[in-house]
Amino acid sequence: MNSRDSQASPTAQDPQTAQTAQTGPTGPTGLTLGSWRGRRILALLCAVALLDFIDASITNVALPHILRSLHFTAQSLQWVPSAYLLTYGGFMLLGGRLADLLGRRNLLIAGTVVVGVSSLIGGFAGDAGLFIGARLAQGLGAALMLPAALSTLTTTFTATKDRQTALGVWAGVAGLASAAGILLGGVLTEGPGWRWVMFVNPIACALVLPAVVAVLPRDRPAARTHRFDILGSLLATGGMLLLVYTLVKAPDQGWGAAATWAGLGGTVVVLAVFVVVERTVSDPILPLDIFRVRGLAAANLTGLIGFAGMLSMFYFLTLYMQNVLGYSPIAAGAAYLPLTFAIGVSAGIGSKLLTKFGSRPVIMAGALVVAAGLLLLSRAPVDGGYAAHVLPGLLLVAFGIGPVFVGVTTAANAGVEPGRAGLAAALLNSSQQIGGALGLAIFSAIGAARVHHLLGAGRPVPEATTSGMHYALAAGAAFAAASALVALATKNTHEDPAHGAAGSE
Repeated sequence: MNSRDSQASPTAQDPQTAQTAQTGPTGPTGLTLGSWRGRRILALLCAVALLDFIDASITNVALPHILRSLHFTAQSLQWVPSAYLLTYGGFMLLGGRLADLLGRRNLLIAGTVVVGVSSLIGGFAGDAGLFIGARLAQGLGAALMLPAALSTLTTTFTATKDRQTALGVWAGVAGLASAAGILLGGVLTEGPGWRWVMFVNPIACALVLPAVVAVLPRDRPAARTHRFDILGSLLATGGMLLLVYTLVKAPDQGWGAAATWAGLGGTVVVLAVFVVVERTVSDPILPLDIFRVRGLAAANLTGLIGFAGMLSMFYFLTLYMQNVLGYSPIAAGAAYLPLTFAIGVSAGIGSKLLTKFGSRPVIMAGALVVAAGLLLLSRAPVDGGYAAHVLPGLLLVAFGIGPVFVGVTTAANAGVEPGRAGLAAALLNSSQQIGGALGLAIFSAIGAARVHHLLGAGRPVPEATTSGMHYALAAGAAFAAASALVALATKNTHEDPAHGAAGSE
């Protein structure tokens, strides 16, 4: 009898067995989307994803106001989005391990508290240093929340069709949140003021916290032991932090600078030592045999390269609309409104296509559509118009992002046992956030070099700024296209109608 049959016929088993089928040792398992409890849990987990992904983009429209109010320089302004990505990507692996070790519900609560408190501090910040510190703490809180939420989802819905539908909804919300964050940031900046891009989080956290307590039952840790790999944790987190920090600083100090090469070299050394440690300790934070799951490494690499090209679009396009086209914050935010709807639609379509064709072709097709959209946006002129030069490219990107989110999320979790769901979720989200930081660092350097060259040649500022955006978005398109090629090595997960289980090619 499968989980759907058990849920539909509770009298077929004794009450104790029925209870175990619903809660299990690691939380609620075997639920279906046809049940009220299952839908409530999915709604809550999607709310967590919405909160975390919105925080990555909500400050973008407010950047000019933050620069003036907190006395940032043009070069240091990149730290507003990058500080969040720094700790978000750096601590993600640790967050996933803690979720398996201490319980996912506990980590969700702890991460939500960290996000709420740090956002409140950031809203009251009077200088750039305190604000960046608050953004760093926000990323830490999100790194605790997101692996716990995604691993709860993958272990709650075990029937293949329900699991893929739930992952499709999750992926749609995640993609939608990146665009919705900019829209919300524009509304708040134009209305009550830019500080509300931070103040809105404590309100959201105050709503999420009681929902987590009420909806998610107490779960026992999924890890088989409470021993903790302290050295591995320090090396993994330190290596990830050093990598992201080096990528973020590279545009300022130069890619050929000694400090940049020292940071990259140090990252290689730290992570190499980490691999050696993980091969020798009895209870590693990253059991390396997880990469024996076919296609998992390729799925994470696809996410890293693909999201490097996709997510940085919001940063450059928002600055183009405000600084070149003269849009107000709310107008720049509203410009993404069609994108939010299109991502929701494309994620639903991608989920259905995934069931029929498998995750691999869905990822590849979506990535190529994103690449086409970015390439189209890279041709927007100085005197461009929204309907003619911005909207078409935005819609193409939107219709590609949804399937990529759905496909990569499904492929990266396929074949992973429940006890390592937190680890798999952490690997995926870490790769995506590091990809975002990587893309922002690389494309900022490309765009800035072009701007400085044209300004040195006496070109007007709007023309130089627009040309810099062209170069940055074209490079992003190349990354998106490259991710389609990497996706060839991912596991092609899909619904097997004959057996009701995930099949692969």
